Amino acid sequence: MNIREVCMRSLNRIQTKLLLAFLLTTVAIIAVNLYVYGNINRILAGFERVYASNASLNEMQNTLGRIQIDLTEYLNSKSPSALEDYYRDADKYRSMIESLNDRIVDDANLLSEKNIRNMSVSYLEGTDRAISYRRARNVEGYKNAYEQATRLHGYILNIIYSLNNERFRENSTSYASLVVTCQRVEMLDIGILCLTGLLNVFLITLLTRQITSPLKDLADTADRIAGGDLEVEPVPVTTHDEIARVSVAFNQMMESIRLHIERLRQSMEAERKMQEKELLMETHLKDAQLKYLQAQINPHFLFNTLNAGAQLAMMEDADRTYEYIQHVADFFRYNVKKDFESVTLRDEIELVDHYIYILNVRFGGEIHFEKQIDESLLDTQIPAMTLQPIVENSVNHGIRGIEREGRILLRIYREVDAVCISIADNGIGMDEKMIAQLLDGKKPDRAGEKNSNGVAFTNVVRRLQLFLGKEDVVDIISEGKDCGTEVVLYLPSMGA
Repeated sequence: MNIREVCMRSLNRIQTKLLLAFLLTTVAIIAVNLYVYGNINRILAGFERVYASNASLNEMQNTLGRIQIDLTEYLNSKSPSALEDYYRDADKYRSMIESLNDRIVDDANLLSEKNIRNMSVSYLEGTDRAISYRRARNVEGYKNAYEQATRLHGYILNIIYSLNNERFRENSTSYASLVVTCQRVEMLDIGILCLTGLLNVFLITLLTRQITSPLKDLADTADRIAGGDLEVEPVPVTTHDEIARVSVAFNQMMESIRLHIERLRQSMEAERKMQEKELLMETHLKDAQLKYLQAQINPHFLFNTLNAGAQLAMMEDADRTYEYIQHVADFFRYNVKKDFESVTLRDEIELVDHYIYILNVRFGGEIHFEKQIDESLLDTQIPAMTLQPIVENSVNHGIRGIEREGRILLRIYREVDAVCISIADNGIGMDEKMIAQLLDGKKPDRAGEKNSNGVAFTNVVRRLQLFLGKEDVVDIISEGKDCGTEVVLYLPSMGA
């Protein structure tokens, strides 16, 4: 990179541009202020020159008056202080008349200056003679000298007064001319200030537009991309500063995003088609699994209940038989009606009530069934035929055959973000091996049992897992032999 390229890159930096703009505007403002200051000083000097001659004549007139007063006082009192004042004022007056014209000219004012100068010289010579006569006690001499000096004093004052008036009239004309000139200079200065201000505003506006315009284009394009419009035109690059480099990088990033999204879209399209196929296959598989699992409900229960109803019809009145048969009808009607649909906990509990009633009729009321239910959770959805098979397992594999009174407790309660369903019995209990087999989906080994329906529990758990779409849905709790068993189902809370 050569020196020229380095200089060009430096000039294209925004910081350099701002500094140059600041320096240009500052130099322009300083130059205008200096010009205005020079004009003001020139006009003030003109005003001073206009009335300088009048001021000089007035000072000369006053000094001449003081000389006459000092002379009179000394001649009357011979006071040393009066003599000292006389010499001081006389020396000052001699210096003043040195600046007056002493040449022969045609100008009336300059001729008056020459007369004042000559008469003042004669006047001072006369005053000096009067002082000398007074010191020598020559009364006649200083009186004559004083009278001559007094007459010259009057002549000089008259000429000074006339010259002063004439000069004032001339200076008044010059003053009016200076006032006009001052107004013109004032208007010129104001015009220059306004022009400089406009040029500065134009320069700053041009510079800021050069900086902000690419930023605005960049921001507008970014907003459109944020809104989802990826078919925008690239940001135009017209400068060579930092914003241009950002714009180039932004255009490259935008193009990369478009390419990435296109590749992602193609990948997602392919994945979507594959997922559709997998979902279709999984749907068919789940449907087949649900039908298979639902079909494994133990059919022996139907025949047992029908036999019990027939015996009851022979032994008791028709009313109780009717009530029993009604519960049986409601029980099977629920199974046929609900099929594979989801139901509420309220429906499932009603089915369990029918089931317990039927069992108590069959076995003489030996099953003691209790419920502890949070009424606010009864609308929770659950697969049909979920609770009854678990209660059936509690009866068949838990409390059937025990010498003490068989008890089953159904509890529904909320725990953190889950709805918990607990079915507990006080039956024979389970060991850890049997619990592990059930949780692993295996049929447990139950010594001496025939026609065990343990597979029903596995089917219920599998249907619940398919329904909820997760594996962790059940827990089995038992402290061992004759300690009872508790099965806990976990459903998502409706408020979670």
